[in-house]
This record gives sequence, C-alpha cells and structure tokens, in this order.
Amino acid sequence: MPRLEPAGGPTMYFVGVTTGSSSIMKVFPKWAAELGLDAAIRGVDLPLDDAADGYRSVVSFIKDDPHSLGALVTTHKLNLYKAARDLFDGVGEDTALLEEVSSISKRGAELWGHAMDPVTSGLSLEAIVPDGHWAGGGELLLLGAGGSSLALTLYLHRRRARGLDVPSRIVVTNRRPHRLEEMRAVHARLGTSLNVEYVHAPRPELNDEQVAALAPGSMVVNATGLGKDRPGSPLTGAAVLPEGGLVWDFNYRGDLLFLDQARAQVAARGLRVEDGWTYFIHGWTRVIAEVFHIDIPTSGPAFDRLARIARSTTARSATQKGA
Repeated sequence: MPRLEPAGGPTMYFVGVTTGSSSIMKVFPKWAAELGLDAAIRGVDLPLDDAADGYRSVVSFIKDDPHSLGALVTTHKLNLYKAARDLFDGVGEDTALLEEVSSISKRGAELWGHAMDPVTSGLSLEAIVPDGHWAGGGELLLLGAGGSSLALTLYLHRRRARGLDVPSRIVVTNRRPHRLEEMRAVHARLGTSLNVEYVHAPRPELNDEQVAALAPGSMVVNATGLGKDRPGSPLTGAAVLPEGGLVWDFNYRGDLLFLDQARAQVAARGLRVEDGWTYFIHGWTRVIAEVFHIDIPTSGPAFDRLARIARSTTARSATQKGA
C-alpha cells in the first residue's frame, strides 16, 4: 500500500501507474498560477489491478486529510470505485451508471466521486471529428472496453438522443470478455439505440480483422493503455487502416507504437491522426474545476490560454531533456 504523508497545504493528487512521467507534474504549477490557485499536486502510483486495500487506503487518506482536496484517477478508476465505493458520501449520476470514479473532490465534509469521462471524451471527440462526419456512414472501432471506451459510448448515446449524427456502427474489442459483458450490461440498462457490436479479441491479429472490415472514413481508437502503461499496440504492423479515416490514440506519452503505425499510413490512406493531448487538457481542466470549485471554460480564450501554457511547458521540458 502507498505511504502518504499529510499535506502541508492545499493539495490535489494524481492516482495512476507512472505519474512521475506525466506532463501534468510540470503543467499543474503553471496552471495553478494562471488560475490563482495556491495549491500543489502529488502523484500516487499504484500497480495495475492493485489489491482493494491499496485503493481504499488512498481514498481514506484523501477523505481524512484536511489539506487533501481531491484527485484525478486514471487507469484505476473502475477498480478504485469497486473497492472503495462505501467511502464516498455522494457520487454523480454517471459514476453510479458507469461504476467508476475519475474525479475525487470534497463538498464541505463530504467526499464525492464523479465519472468525468463522458464529458471529457465528448469534448475531445468534438474537437477531432468534423461536423457532420458521421452522416457519411463512418463507423467507430474502439480497441479496448475499459472505462474510457464505455464513457465515449455514453456520450454518443446522449448525442443520438439529441438528434445529432453518430457512427453507423460501433465495434468494441477487448482481450478479456468480462469487460465486454460489463459494457453490454450498461448499454442494456441505458436502452441505447446505438448499433454496437462486442468482439472478444485476445490477439492483435483479431483487431486487425475488425480494422479491415471498417467502411471508408471510419475512426479507430486505441483505448487499451498499450503504448502508455504497457509497451506495444493493439494492432499488428500488418493492419491497414480505413481510407480517409480518423485515428485517435487516447495516449499522449509512452512508446506510442499505435500512433507510429497510423502515421506511417497517413499519406497512403489519407488519414487524420490524433494523440491524446486534447483529451489530456479537457480531462485535467474538468477535474481541477471540480476539485477547487472554480469555473474553467471548455473553449474560448481562457481555455486556449491554458492549452498554450501546457504545450509550451511540455515543449520546454522536451528541449531540456534533449539538451
């Protein structure tokens, strides 16, 4: 279990696997200055699929320590909520539906958990996909059935309910079948009218087959964590991406093999390739707003300024590392 020392002042936590490598550790102090926050950030690294006691100890610490104001949770958001749901005094509607927590915050003496991914994934998707794109018959392949993929389907379900265009077909693959069944159960509770197929794909070659079956203009998303938390890609080097398609990797750091595979086909297949940077910005700003109870716009000059600060900070860090 992690050893956490009482915070000496207002502190937000990043609960992940390799938090020290994340850009947020350098970006947060710059954002805090821009937003007028006198606060610090600390990383908490937990092993993948940690024991319940590890998750409970982190949540209990944040709940009991007066200067610990909240946290962003990545990778562990499903397991953390499963292990520690009784420690929360309240949760958001999407937390109860998705059974995950990506944001921990306090309301007075109460500890609250929120699932922010339906909002942040939706904002990111809107920034990547041109208006009206799905009306052309494009499909969506989600490689990985974890919390981020589930949240994106929830966003698309709500988008369809508003009468907006959505992918004509959504295919979700995963190495382990129980994640697919969990997603199927959530979709059944929603009563979604999205056209979703659930495919057990324990080997990358099976993901290649799903890529090959996509219509032109479709989108392929790496939501597996491969390339960040673990090396590799959910596709083999033989995969041929859809002509005129969109490729989105939820990751922005790591070996990013999936991105390399996609970028190698940009010219031949007419692809648009995006990493997880926009997702990173939206994900962190939404949780910071919740933890510190401040308003942070999702677009416009103030949001663009935060994005520029983040980009310039990480660019300087990369230059210094290479020097």
